[in-house]
Amino acid sequence: MKPTLVIGASENPDRYSYKAIEMLRNHQHEVFAYGLKVGRVCDVEFMTEKNPVKAHTVTLYVGAKNQDTELRRYILSLKPQRVIFNPGTENPPWEAELNDYGITTEEACTLVLLQTGQY
Repeated sequence: MKPTLVIGASENPDRYSYKAIEMLRNHQHEVFAYGLKVGRVCDVEFMTEKNPVKAHTVTLYVGAKNQDTELRRYILSLKPQRVIFNPGTENPPWEAELNDYGITTEEACTLVLLQTGQY
C-alpha cells in the first residue's frame, strides 16, 4: 500500500478530492489529507497545517495558480516518491523541478489509476 497525501481535500461529495480519499481508503491505502478547512472523509481528518507526514504519493487537487512556493516547499520537504497532477492541476515547470529532485510526476487521474489497478 502507498501512503498518500491528498492536497485540496474537501467534504463536498461532488469534489474529486473527496472521491479520491474515499476510493484510496476503500483500496486500503493510508491517507492523509490537507485542506483549507477542518473536515473529514471516511476516517480521514483533514490537516489545515502543513504537518510532516510519511507519504509515498502526493495527489494534487489544487490548480497551478494555487501551487504557491510554500506548498511546493512543503511537498519537497516530504520527499515523496511521486506527485500526481490530476486533471486541471498540471504545472509543467514544477513537474520538471520535481523530476530534478528525483520525484516521479504523473499527469493522471488518481481515480482512474485506482480503478484500473495502476496505482
